[in-house]
Amino acid sequence: MSAEHDSQTVRTILITGGTDGLGKAAALLLAERGYRIFATGRSAERRAQLDALALERKLPIETLEMDVCDDASVQRGVFEVLAKAGAIDVLMNNAGFAYTGAVEDMTLENYRHQFETNFFGLIRVTHAVLPHMRERRRGRIIMMSSVAGIVTAPLQSAYSASKHAVEALSNALRHELYPFGIRTVLIEPGYILTGIQKIALDLTKGYEERAKTGPYAGMYRSVVTRAKGTRKRMNTTPEDCARVILRAIESARPKARYGVTPLAVAVKWIKRLLPDSAMDAMVRRLYGVTR
Repeated sequence: MSAEHDSQTVRTILITGGTDGLGKAAALLLAERGYRIFATGRSAERRAQLDALALERKLPIETLEMDVCDDASVQRGVFEVLAKAGAIDVLMNNAGFAYTGAVEDMTLENYRHQFETNFFGLIRVTHAVLPHMRERRRGRIIMMSSVAGIVTAPLQSAYSASKHAVEALSNALRHELYPFGIRTVLIEPGYILTGIQKIALDLTKGYEERAKTGPYAGMYRSVVTRAKGTRKRMNTTPEDCARVILRAIESARPKARYGVTPLAVAVKWIKRLLPDSAMDAMVRRLYGVTR
């Protein structure tokens, strides 16, 4: 660890959505590094699985029930962590999911659901933790964004919009928390296979008939086909993402944002260099969007 963040100063990490996918991979790696991890999640089954794994490997991981969409649940969870550990040195806002669907097919309720977890839930947990960090005048907030927060693909409007919002919120926090010694860092993964893809497909069941026969049917087929091809070519794992998160936590001077996967890193530079028309043409070609 760095001189600024040795084992005496950074010890306790709260991870939302910490019992599956990227959150679970981060919990395991960070615990192996000696951090005390509190991993939250709604699923009792997943919490039990992580508890059993932590016990087997003798890792300092405790799981907590927390629904980031519920004020009382968040307050209870944060209170429990503070009661047990005395402080939260790092908050990793990771809880989230993704809808896949055309704007015309999705309902306002779909969009509200997407933002309630990915954006308002993140704010809810941050609100609960920040006073304690500010009082101690130190801490680190890791915001899990996405390459989707930089470039929006077809059928990804809800998820991308929520991640664009996370990017903007994090930009503001970086300035607001600077006087208090609290760093805000964005992690921007590209496509990494986790449970989020299956959830996204499951959520299309509410409008699957339109997806099959509606005006955007060809686009749905193209996006699903591309996703299957990406899985076969993909070589970035949740563990790779966890290692990037570790760097962001341990760096004395962390970057504002860290791309994960070659695609995520490339997209940031491509978007800066190309005009919108060229970027749009590239995205349409990539996803098979034609007239």
